[in-house]
Amino acid sequence: MHKRAGQTGAEQIHWRLEDLYAGPDDPRLEADMTWAEAAATAFARDYRDALPRLDAAQLAEALTRLQEIRQRLARVGSYRYLSYVTHSDDARFGAALQAYEERATQIGNILVFFDIAWACLDEDRARALVAAAELAPWRHLLAHWRAYGDHLLSEAEERILAEKRVTGAGLWARLFDETLTEMRFPLRGKSLSEQEILSKLSDPDRALRHDAAEALSSGLESRLHTLTTCFNAILADKALDDRLRRYPHWLAERNLANEIDDAMVASLEAAVVARYPLVARYYRLKGRLLGIDRLMDYDRYAPLPGKSRTHDWQDCQRIVLAAVADFSPELAAIGRRFFDEGWIDAALAPGKRGGAFAHPVTPDVHPYLMVNYTGQTRDVMTVAHELGHGIHQYLAREQGFLNADTPLTTAETASVFGEMLTFEQLLREESDPRGRLALLCGKIEDTFATVFRQMAMHRFEGQMHEARRREGELSRERLAELWLATQTEQFADSVAFSQGYRWWWSYIPHFIGSPGYVYAYAFGELLTLALIQRYRAEGKAFVPRYIEMLRLGGSRSPVEVVGVTGIDLTDPGIWSSALDYLESLVVQAETLARECGDV
Repeated sequence: MHKRAGQTGAEQIHWRLEDLYAGPDDPRLEADMTWAEAAATAFARDYRDALPRLDAAQLAEALTRLQEIRQRLARVGSYRYLSYVTHSDDARFGAALQAYEERATQIGNILVFFDIAWACLDEDRARALVAAAELAPWRHLLAHWRAYGDHLLSEAEERILAEKRVTGAGLWARLFDETLTEMRFPLRGKSLSEQEILSKLSDPDRALRHDAAEALSSGLESRLHTLTTCFNAILADKALDDRLRRYPHWLAERNLANEIDDAMVASLEAAVVARYPLVARYYRLKGRLLGIDRLMDYDRYAPLPGKSRTHDWQDCQRIVLAAVADFSPELAAIGRRFFDEGWIDAALAPGKRGGAFAHPVTPDVHPYLMVNYTGQTRDVMTVAHELGHGIHQYLAREQGFLNADTPLTTAETASVFGEMLTFEQLLREESDPRGRLALLCGKIEDTFATVFRQMAMHRFEGQMHEARRREGELSRERLAELWLATQTEQFADSVAFSQGYRWWWSYIPHFIGSPGYVYAYAFGELLTLALIQRYRAEGKAFVPRYIEMLRLGGSRSPVEVVGVTGIDLTDPGIWSSALDYLESLVVQAETLARECGDV
């Protein structure tokens, strides 16, 4: 298709949700919900009183039935959600998603007895069942479910909390998403979406970056009443849930879900914070490369001087798939299906949510990827990141619906690995030394954003939750104070911050939709750097073990899953080693800058 000037070819790249259902009025949507409700009712009738007396074979049969019910519900939910994120300005799609969530919660409440009964089962009886050969595929899942025993309430209480979640935290998250989606930021006579205004922060023109930052700050400030209310509602809801479920601190539930202990997270945070001076060291170098005495916040992602390189959609596809194929033709063949079979939505479009994600959907279909593609090198890396997720999710389908989902500790591994492979592909194709320096600096900045920026956001989030529990409702000014304190410490004196940057906490969706999520980015990035180092040392012999790690999904603990590659997650030294590797990239950039005569 012929592209007009300024287009990338991604303008018509939309996913084919027909692989799920024919359309929003497909009668199969209602039929599947009706089936799930009937199946859940039959499941409760058959197992509510019988579960304590089941033998291993009978429990395996029950888990198979439970998996089928939850998978059918998830298929409908995936369709409603994926439809909504590309039409969030259309009330019909939001209403359909809300109706699904309310009904799915009611069906889920029919099944909640099972979680409680299993968690409360006599320890000796549970241990014997988990050890039985018939339950081998479910062994890890059953043991992990037992870990929630101290935090479950009565069945009646669990039902109430599930019902309230749909009209409580769920609706606040929806309001937040729709507020950001509908916002427009005036910039030089144009009205830009959140995604478009954020992309201007990587523009070569410093004056444009400044104006974009001011527009973003002003736009956020104009909606702070709504956004601050959303934040406080989520903070209060989380505090209430943690108190009712007897979690000792705000992050305890997330750590349990991630299957890692508090000490491991603390060691990760300590290792990253101890290397904050590396951030300042790099940005002082970047200031010299840009010829700016002191960088401003809107200069952090500025490209280095020289020809600005863009990539159309076809070139992006070629680069990303070539990078994967060089590592594993098997993984590249899976990746190609995402492009060829309509599993990606890449176009910028009105009503489409900003950002990017990979959605696993259900094992009987395939994952879908969403990006907002503008042609920048960072967009190519984003596609590589989400494709890594997609390939991981596709392989993990083999474990079945209940075992396929991976905790956040390992969920980011394949995505970051894919980014690194793509970076190396871009580097191989770039012969100009200054072009290579630009790529290297871009990779350093992206990695810093994933490790140091996300850890800084994790520290902000922790202080925010703790302050809400001590002080009550937080004002926008108090949130801004916590934000600036945790964001600026990583840069020392290498970057100055504009007045409006104080409001930039208010557009981060993870704080609203997934409390405690963001440290997993740093975890996954550093773990991936450790995997890359092992790949460098072992070559192609490493590839089958890496693929096996992806195939395992969530069927084993993160320590066991990562262990098949030869890496010990319980060793705190992996963080220091990975951070050393990151420092080596900065040294390479400094050396290359001197060779180019730029510093």
